[in-house]
Amino acid sequence: MLVGACAHAPDQSEAVATTESAEVSEGAIKEWLLLMPLVDIHAQLPLPLPEPVVEAPPPAAPEPATNIWHRIRAGFRLADMDGVLVQQQENWYSSNPDYVARMVDRGSHFLYHVVEEIERRRMPTEIALLPMIESAYNPQAYSRAHASGMWQFIPSTGKIYGLRQNFWYDGRRDVLAATSAALDYLEKLYNEFGDWNLALAAYNWGEGAVGRAVARNKARGLPTDYESLAMPLETRKYLPKLQAVKNIVANPGRFGLVLANVPDQPYFATVTTRHHIDVQLAASLAEMSLEEFRFLNPAHNKPVIRADGSEMLVLPIEKVAVFEKNLETHNRPLVSWQAYTVKRSDKPEKIASKHGMTLAELKEANDIPAKKAIVAGQTVLVPLRGEVDPHLPDLPAPKLVSTRSRPKRAACYVVNNNGSKKQVPCAAPAKKTTPTKTPANQKANGSPGA
Repeated sequence: MLVGACAHAPDQSEAVATTESAEVSEGAIKEWLLLMPLVDIHAQLPLPLPEPVVEAPPPAAPEPATNIWHRIRAGFRLADMDGVLVQQQENWYSSNPDYVARMVDRGSHFLYHVVEEIERRRMPTEIALLPMIESAYNPQAYSRAHASGMWQFIPSTGKIYGLRQNFWYDGRRDVLAATSAALDYLEKLYNEFGDWNLALAAYNWGEGAVGRAVARNKARGLPTDYESLAMPLETRKYLPKLQAVKNIVANPGRFGLVLANVPDQPYFATVTTRHHIDVQLAASLAEMSLEEFRFLNPAHNKPVIRADGSEMLVLPIEKVAVFEKNLETHNRPLVSWQAYTVKRSDKPEKIASKHGMTLAELKEANDIPAKKAIVAGQTVLVPLRGEVDPHLPDLPAPKLVSTRSRPKRAACYVVNNNGSKKQVPCAAPAKKTTPTKTPANQKANGSPGA
């Protein structure tokens, strides 16, 4: 209509020329003058009506951006699983809020470091939750199958992945070293099986056992995914337990739980010491309790930290400067213990008495159970007497005591999503035709960690 109005509007120059060249009646002039305002009005665009003012609601208070849980959730990549086994684990955790709170409290010291390492390797952040089902994030954890540390390595697998173990130090309990070794191992398993579920099953059951179970299903024309393999119940419940923890981290309120805020920033730093030092003294110089110091440095399992050239101590960030300042001004001996190897003619009571201790105190200092005897050839720590250099030789780790009874072989099961299980034969190990040296990377049930 506007275009039409503009196209048919009279041209003023033509109108003037017409009035000059010819007589126009008075009625025609009036009619022309009346039309002019109409043409001008239609030629203008209508002004839009003002929109009503709507006040935006105040923005909701955002959750702390520095919470590590946001970072973990953002990195979830594993496919979710569901079923009765997952629900059973969810019910257990939701029924034990105190356990979950302790687990989160321990993990708060180490989660930032673990997440940093996982993201650097571009791994799913579900892996950061694995120590929750392995050890409840306890770096001092020890199992009956001799698995130790936050990631629950057995001695043989620890050695394969570079975790030093001797009389003074157990790298399986070293949070930094064990985390690096565990992620190396998991990457190796993922590259071998091409599937994170199978890699995690192998971490628990052993890569050889999972490999045989996969080969057995292939030979029978059966699927080779995690849920289709016959495996021990411990391994069958392993991933559902991880899924339950993942679900709780994703939405704790759904399970009636509250996860304490864990800052997305480092909790600890390391300090290098080139001198032997008592654990008690190191804790004192850092102005920490002995319990807290041991929690962060559980790899040093004797009263003395033997510095083999250089040794790293883990301290809360705010304690690093305190430790270094106090160490610099400390002018007394750093060590008050030395090693003593028991002779055949020695009696433990006399050894203790000679060094101003009771037998109970000697055993406690050496973490020897009260009912366990001290025998010839055994090395114990005794108080250092006089201003002499301590005798701290490089000693191997104590031999593990093997059980007299032969361990019972684990039974294998196929478990459906409804929880029903059926026992089936496990895949038998392949017979060796020639003696070969293979890595011992399994616990009693074939796992590096339980």
